[in-house]
Amino acid sequence: MSEENIAMSQVYQWLSEISDPEIPAVSILDLGIVRDVILIDDGAEISVTITPTYSGCPAMDLISMQIRMALMSRGFKKVHIEMQLAPAWTTDWITEKGKAKMKAYGIAPPIRKAKDALGLFEEDEVECPHCHSFHTEMVSQFGATSCKSMYRCLDCKEPFEHFKCH
Repeated sequence: MSEENIAMSQVYQWLSEISDPEIPAVSILDLGIVRDVILIDDGAEISVTITPTYSGCPAMDLISMQIRMALMSRGFKKVHIEMQLAPAWTTDWITEKGKAKMKAYGIAPPIRKAKDALGLFEEDEVECPHCHSFHTEMVSQFGATSCKSMYRCLDCKEPFEHFKCH
């Protein structure tokens, strides 16, 4: 494969088809974990730099394998996956499209920037993704994964997860 045969926009399209294993409605591009893509050796090789949402995130091995398989199946002979830990991933990198997909999937997305002006975290007013009420309460600081917390809506009574802001 040569660089002339492949447009970078096509590579990003292929990456947008890879879902996050923990939130299948959201792509790895929607989450903002893809930091860089570089074509090497006239396009015979490609390097993709990714940042985990949490250090030690168990989904990163699967995501790396999915990236490798998607690109090799499209003709790349060598695929390099680089893990970049700094700067640390932040929920600020989730696209608006990604947040909308989370909400449609039943997960309340993060709604503010990672820290306030003083550099402090404060609790969100979390909107129920089912009935859109803000009359909600945290049930547990941890949900099915460490990046989410469990909430319950006091109006529709439905439980839901909230993607923590960080």
